[in-house]
Amino acid sequence: IGVGLVGFGLFFLLFGILLYFDAVLLAFGNLLFLSGLVFIIGFRRTFTFFFQRPKLKGTSFFFGGLVVVLMRWPILGMMLEAYGFISLFKSFFPVAFGFLGSLANIPLLSQV
Repeated sequence: IGVGLVGFGLFFLLFGILLYFDAVLLAFGNLLFLSGLVFIIGFRRTFTFFFQRPKLKGTSFFFGGLVVVLMRWPILGMMLEAYGFISLFKSFFPVAFGFLGSLANIPLLSQV
């Protein structure tokens, strides 16, 4: 359920951006993404992830951007959310890029 909610959340976010920053789609995508995250890792872990002392700046920008999107200022809200997302997940990016680099070692995929 959580992976589906995150997937639909990302779909609505992308669709909201493609439709010239439609505030309703962006807000719905944000809410689906956050609820999917809660379903995947649990409420307590989600809360402790967002409210760790070193990540409070990113959390405030992310949730502040969510509030700004809900107030119908989608471009400014998405910029705030993007900055918050990058600062929250900056420790995860090297892991993700390392995983993408290891995809070249898969036999059938490396030929493509």
